[in-house]
Amino acid sequence: MREERVAVRGLERALDGLTMAHVSDLHGGPFLARGDLADVVDVVNERAPDLVALTGDWITHVWSDALPLVDDLARLVAPLGVYSVFGNHDYRGRLEGRIADAGARAGIRFLRNEGVVLERGGARFALVGLEDPEEAREVDLARARADVDPALPEVVLCHNPLAARRIARPGCAAILAGHSHGTQVDLPWLRRLGPAHPGLRVELGSTVLVVSRGLGVVGLPWRVGAPAELVFVHLVRAEGSA
Repeated sequence: MREERVAVRGLERALDGLTMAHVSDLHGGPFLARGDLADVVDVVNERAPDLVALTGDWITHVWSDALPLVDDLARLVAPLGVYSVFGNHDYRGRLEGRIADAGARAGIRFLRNEGVVLERGGARFALVGLEDPEEAREVDLARARADVDPALPEVVLCHNPLAARRIARPGCAAILAGHSHGTQVDLPWLRRLGPAHPGLRVELGSTVLVVSRGLGVVGLPWRVGAPAELVFVHLVRAEGSA
């Protein structure tokens, strides 16, 4: 488990300490099946986060490989909800809508170029979800933000961290991403075979990009120097906030 604190200037006191469980890159298929996420769900529920954010790559090849994972994740409990976006693998066969439908039946809401306003203790913040920049037919950041008051603190879910620089803006506290697996195999002759890994935490002005190494694997059930992880992201009031 990894803890990340994101200091937000002007954050309302009611949002101080808000916690998001960040889960990414499950890659359902031959290496991850029904029941394999039971311990993960238990750990998340024990930590009692305010919300759960899943940042894509539910599958590796076949949409139906997401169904056993949905069954496991249906037990997640978070007062502000469980939200997800798609990763590049999830568009295989252009059947990602079936994954979203299955998730909806389990209480998991997919944000597809859309934002929602959530509230804790009378204070509001925005959660925005984008389609995957590599494989989606359309990625529309303006539409995703259209119904969100720009004065609210914002958290963005986007699978690919390389889109972060165009997402970052004043008021966007954090971007949660995955995709790179932290290189999965962190050895000199292998780490460049996978997607580019920008680092686990990148400061982009007032926006913090948090990149999860994810839970699953691609190619081989093997990780070296890049352990599977859950990330808990905490929004906290920056020093000097009124």
